[in-house]
Amino acid sequence: MVCMSVFDSPQSEPKRRRPARWADLRFVLGIVLIVASVVGVWAVVAVARQTTPVLAAAHTIVPGDRVTADDFAVVDVALGRTAETYVRSGADLSGRVADRTIPAGELVPHDALVTARSRATTTVVVESTADVPTTIRPGSTVDVWAAEPEEQHSYGTPKILVSDAVVAKVAKDDSMLGGGSASLELVIPRADVADTLAAIAADWAVSVVPTGGAE
Repeated sequence: MVCMSVFDSPQSEPKRRRPARWADLRFVLGIVLIVASVVGVWAVVAVARQTTPVLAAAHTIVPGDRVTADDFAVVDVALGRTAETYVRSGADLSGRVADRTIPAGELVPHDALVTARSRATTTVVVESTADVPTTIRPGSTVDVWAAEPEEQHSYGTPKILVSDAVVAKVAKDDSMLGGGSASLELVIPRADVADTLAAIAADWAVSVVPTGGAE
């Protein structure tokens, strides 16, 4: 008679555990997340490095100025989604005029340049009876004051003739005793042209003073 020990039974051998499938899935998912992170960072850096050649004002441009390529410099800047807002290098500038003051160095947005017919302003030349401050120069914003002549070479109370006019050009005359005068080419609304020309024709005393927007 053969006796078998319980330790010799085949059922007593330890079983090997198979790796769980969820462990394999976590490993694959981790690899995918790492790759996605690397690709995302690369894409952000690539977009940041993309530049667009756009126009910047080479000098101060005032409303009403007809512009050409010589008025601008080409600069490469990273603008991202706002790139379409600005005028690109090589754009057709035929018949374009400035609709507002564009300071030197400023990137030129599309809405700053319009056709001459679409503008609601025009330019007039005004002789200021008094000299103007040195702060007034092309691109400055000024108010035009005028006083009506009265008897005995006197004038009435000055009143604002035009508000927020933009200076296009300034020419000073220092030959007069007592301070001199100045001639200014101003950009004013077309609605103010009639009153301005009437005041000039009637020899009103005209003075140009800077507003808060004057530089």
